[in-house]
Amino acid sequence: MAIEDIQSAAVPEELQNKEAERNCRYSGILVHPTSFPSPFGIGDLGKGAYEFIDFLAESGQKLWQVLPLGPTGFGDSPYQGPSAFAGQPLIISPEKMKEKGLLSEEDLSDLPHQDPHKVDYGTVIPYKNTLLEKAYETFRHTPDKLMLEEFGHFCSREKAWLDDYALFMALKGEHEGRCWLDWDASLRDPDEKKKAQCREELSEKISFYCFVQFIFQLQWTELLAYAHSKGIKVIGDAPIFMSLDSCDVWANKKYFQLDTKGFPTHVAGVPPDYFSATGQLWGNPLYDWEAMKKSGYSWWIERVRRQLELVDYLRVDHFRGFESYWSVPAGEETAINGSWVKGPGEDLFRAISDALGEDLPIFAEDLGIITPEVEALRDKLGFPGMKVLQFGFGDMNDHNYIPHFYTDVNCLCYTGTHDNDTTLGWYHTQPEEVKDRIRRYGNTDGGRISLDFIRFCLGSIAKYAIFPIQDLMMLGSDARMNTPGVAAANWAFRYTSDMLTRERSEWLAQTTSLFGR
Repeated sequence: MAIEDIQSAAVPEELQNKEAERNCRYSGILVHPTSFPSPFGIGDLGKGAYEFIDFLAESGQKLWQVLPLGPTGFGDSPYQGPSAFAGQPLIISPEKMKEKGLLSEEDLSDLPHQDPHKVDYGTVIPYKNTLLEKAYETFRHTPDKLMLEEFGHFCSREKAWLDDYALFMALKGEHEGRCWLDWDASLRDPDEKKKAQCREELSEKISFYCFVQFIFQLQWTELLAYAHSKGIKVIGDAPIFMSLDSCDVWANKKYFQLDTKGFPTHVAGVPPDYFSATGQLWGNPLYDWEAMKKSGYSWWIERVRRQLELVDYLRVDHFRGFESYWSVPAGEETAINGSWVKGPGEDLFRAISDALGEDLPIFAEDLGIITPEVEALRDKLGFPGMKVLQFGFGDMNDHNYIPHFYTDVNCLCYTGTHDNDTTLGWYHTQPEEVKDRIRRYGNTDGGRISLDFIRFCLGSIAKYAIFPIQDLMMLGSDARMNTPGVAAANWAFRYTSDMLTRERSEWLAQTTSLFGR
């Protein structure tokens, strides 16, 4: 036996796998399921999703990054949803429900008017809700004992979050969607007796919301298994803060900075900077970290546990807020009069790691105002941070984002994120001096600039290289997913199946292989 074989045999297989994982280089595509091709007005977990997984595999990719998978709220933003635990009903596939016998061909015949490149949420939401209600009516009378048994197991297994979520959504329906702060006092802060009474009175509605989550779980689990069978891992996304009008705040008031009536005393945001003279006032209620700590961070532990059942890696949004967060007194019109307050730091993540018994597969969204303290926390925890190429090329001496300045492989290199313009759109807005620098840097004429940026990304030392699907398709600003600070017309991007071309797949596979990913 060769010496290297003896040495390898002496190392436990688990450690060998971890060492191999450390030495690997990965790349993948950022696209949310709502963007997939579908005849139902919005992308879903059906045919378009499976075709995308096939495209990833054929193109030599190993990663698929999504936005938060939960239900959306105000402005259709996945970062302002009513639950940190629930799945998005709008991406449930009607065709998959038909395969389960829950919908008929006739149910799917009346398709909504749609733009194949944009989601019209005003049309999609009532249409999808109608289909889900029809599916539930069929489910109520199904002779499929196995499905009924699986539903019972799901409700029992997810009881810790599902009971409050389904009750919250049923009550919200009874109040025509109004924020829980506008409900009757007995429902704004119900005791267990009141909750039991409501569960009895609204049992059918509650059962419907449980059913919807059950179907989401079935479809997502099947898709995740298919991705794994193709060698693809999924990167999820967890917003740091919760929407005020969420089940999590309503059911866990003690963990948030609220007054006796449930209104926030302080809210989240970021201070004034180069981009905004008044900062950004997000308005989310802030956590009461002392109360969280007294509970052993139980809510956060269960939140991360749930997410890591759905995805392989978890991107944590606004990571700097765990070191220090910008606290603005409630009622302020801007974020100017806020102050930095220390967050839970390492203590929180050690508690999560101890509870889950594993190295946390977390990626830190460390963009924005980053201090040495934030960097030290990220590095001590071993979480990869983010490098966004668009942020660096305006100044060729920016050590943070230009690839030749990277010193640590433990990071993610992006061409841009869901909050950036597409690379093509961004490039066209840059001064000629910047365009010239980019062309000289990449030895390119700029005619395929988004593909050039993908090549920069793949060629960097970063362990993970990620790019939005819009950049692979060389799309302009009209395909942008989100414009921060703009309330309307976001989260709507869709593509059509013919845009996943064989030519682009072959280019991506060859370029990925060239750079050893």
